Amino acid sequence: MTEQPRDQFSGKGAGRMDAIAKGPFSPIYPVIARQVIQTSGIREGRCVDIGCGPGHLALALGAASSLEIDALDASGDMLAIAEQNIREAGLTDRVHPVPGDVHDLPYDDGSIDLVVSRGSLFFWDDRVRAFSEIYRVLRPGGRTFVGGGFGTSALKAEITAKMREIDPEWEVKAAERLSRSNLDAVRQDLEKAGIAACEVREDEAGFWIIMRK
Repeated sequence: MTEQPRDQFSGKGAGRMDAIAKGPFSPIYPVIARQVIQTSGIREGRCVDIGCGPGHLALALGAASSLEIDALDASGDMLAIAEQNIREAGLTDRVHPVPGDVHDLPYDDGSIDLVVSRGSLFFWDDRVRAFSEIYRVLRPGGRTFVGGGFGTSALKAEITAKMREIDPEWEVKAAERLSRSNLDAVRQDLEKAGIAACEVREDEAGFWIIMRK
C-alpha cells in the first residue's frame, strides 16, 4: 500500500474519502469484490454500486468480472473523483459514473442483475424506501450485496488501527453502525419494505444484505 501524506486525510468531503479509500481501506475492495462474485454467482450483466463514493468497489468489481457497472452517487464531487479513478484504471468501457439517489433509482423495473453498496446505507434518509427501490430494479435471478463489511476480521482490525490514528472518533462511529441495535433496525426495515427473499449475513467483519429475486 502506498503511504498517503497525513494532510490528505484532513478536512472533509470527497477528496478525504478518496485518500482514505486509497490508503487504509485499499485492501478491502478486491476482497469484497471476490465475496460479491462468489456469493451472487454473477460475473456478467448490469451492476449498480449505490453510493459509490470515489468508485473503488465498482473498480474492483470491474477488474474481477465482465460486469457493466454504474457507479452511482448523489454527490457531484464524488462522481468527479470516481470518473478520474475510472479513467486511471482503464475501465471507462465498463464502469460508468452515474448521478442518482437510492430513494429514486434511475432504472426500469427488473433491469439490474446485481446491486452492491458498501457503507452507504448508514446515510440513507429512508431505508424502507431505499430497499424497495433496490428490489424493484432487480431482474428475476438478481442479487444484492449491500451492507458494511470489511472483507475479513483481520482487515477490519488492520483498518481500525490505522483509522484510530487518523480520526479518534472513527472507531466509535464504526462500532455504532455495526451494532446489534442498528442491525436489528435494518432487519425491521427490510420487513417493512416487504422483502422476504433476503438474508442478512453477519460475521466479525460486518454484515451484508443479500436479496434474491
